[in-house]
Amino acid sequence: MYVQHLEPVADSLGLSALVATLPLVIVLVLLGGLRVKAHLAGLSGLLAAVLVAWLAYRMPLDQTLSSAAQGAAFGLFPILWIVVNALWVYRMTVRTRHFDILRRSFGRLSDDPRIQALVVAFCFGALLEALAGFGAPVAICSVMLVALGFDPVRAAVVALVANTAPVAFGAMGTPVVTLAQVTGVPLGTVASVVGRQTPLLAVLVPLVLVGLVDGRRGLRETWMPALVCGLAFGAAQFAASNHLSVQLADIVASLAGAAALVAVAHARVPAAEAVRASVLTGARSEELDAADPRPEVLRAYAPYALIVVIFSIAQIPALKEWLARATRTVDWPFLDVAGPDGRPVGGNVFSWPIVSTGGTLVLIAGVGTALVLRVHARVAVTEWLATVRELRFAILTVTSVLALAYVMNLSGQAATIGSFVAAAGAGLAFLSPVLGWFGVAVTGSDTSANALFGALQVTAARESGLSPALLAAANSSGGVLGKMISPQNLTIACAAVGLAGREGDVLRKVLPWSLGLLLIMCLIVVGQSTPVLDWMLP
Repeated sequence: MYVQHLEPVADSLGLSALVATLPLVIVLVLLGGLRVKAHLAGLSGLLAAVLVAWLAYRMPLDQTLSSAAQGAAFGLFPILWIVVNALWVYRMTVRTRHFDILRRSFGRLSDDPRIQALVVAFCFGALLEALAGFGAPVAICSVMLVALGFDPVRAAVVALVANTAPVAFGAMGTPVVTLAQVTGVPLGTVASVVGRQTPLLAVLVPLVLVGLVDGRRGLRETWMPALVCGLAFGAAQFAASNHLSVQLADIVASLAGAAALVAVAHARVPAAEAVRASVLTGARSEELDAADPRPEVLRAYAPYALIVVIFSIAQIPALKEWLARATRTVDWPFLDVAGPDGRPVGGNVFSWPIVSTGGTLVLIAGVGTALVLRVHARVAVTEWLATVRELRFAILTVTSVLALAYVMNLSGQAATIGSFVAAAGAGLAFLSPVLGWFGVAVTGSDTSANALFGALQVTAARESGLSPALLAAANSSGGVLGKMISPQNLTIACAAVGLAGREGDVLRKVLPWSLGLLLIMCLIVVGQSTPVLDWMLP
């Protein structure tokens, strides 16, 4: 048995923490400083974590490699199993051109550019985040806004700022699923807390967007639909994440936000010509005016309806229990780890939820999508394989980062860092979202930031007497605000609208909003850690 030791380097917590941070520093420097590709940075960090665990923490090499293998296995299933199948559904809608029909459907809700920004960037972007994630919402929504006549810089900024509130539950809940696994906090608990933080952002973001599009006039004239959209989105995200399904949170929220905009009469009032002239400086794409038959519009919405229905059915208690019986739990080979207190850690056991996992349910919805959209079986299989090929570097990145996280967690590196960070005491609640924000700003992924920092947040919380679920959730909720300034997303946005090389210009416009919203999130978490707002927590 390997027993974790928190002070393996010269019996000093400070020196041990310094050595334990090496894998994280290597990843962050390679990504943020040297602009090395993410999968190479992940593999380099993994190698460093293995060496630190073996040489500094004296974890047997076979157990070190076994912990890395378990992390990679978790990265493949259920994490990438969800991502691949969700992106497969999206690719089939693109293949049959039903995605274009859906895009036109959203674009027709209003001719007011301020409302269009809410519909396209906020609501439709959240729907894309729910299925595709990984930069797709920013790329697609910025192009759609340019097609509507938006200036390219404004389109990129609006798409980036809008891609915040849905990120924690993006890609069918992948970030929070990862967070729960690496921290040991139950998924329902951590998702519930995140679902009591990001909805507050959702109320503010639409107001920020109409301000970005049309300044004070935009706020003065369209604050009502923006506020109603944000409230509907936030309420639906809260309800779904707390009472329905983590995987459905963004789908339900995005549709609720769009429905709320349709319901608000003020949102349907044609925009004044002066507003359109000052905001829409580009040419509107004629493709947006193409008429689509109603049956085809219904088919365009069908994949999302199928996902909602299948996930909802899977939540029926009797069926949920039956699906859970298919879960396989095994003692992970070559792994026998005990915590500093001598008790075996949960990582010695690996659970494989074959049927009940979100990826399998999305796969079922994908088969239904192929039938509804009349995609031939051979074409559907070809698209699935093409999805895997498209994600090949993302697959390598996710598996290497999760392998790194598991090595750090099981060797005790994360616990050492967490114990050292706990010295921040009461200030830890304020700094917790900042750590997540920094992680996403560098890696471009809330999933990666949760894998890297989730466990040390929980350790620090326990050492300082704070709620582990609160700080774990704060890592993800703070992280979503770092996505708009990550080099990865800035590059995607600029490339999509023809602004390659002008990432710095866009960064200067989004950075103040990233920092301002981060400050608000920090204050929310501080409040939730005290009697002022602790009534909000489950």
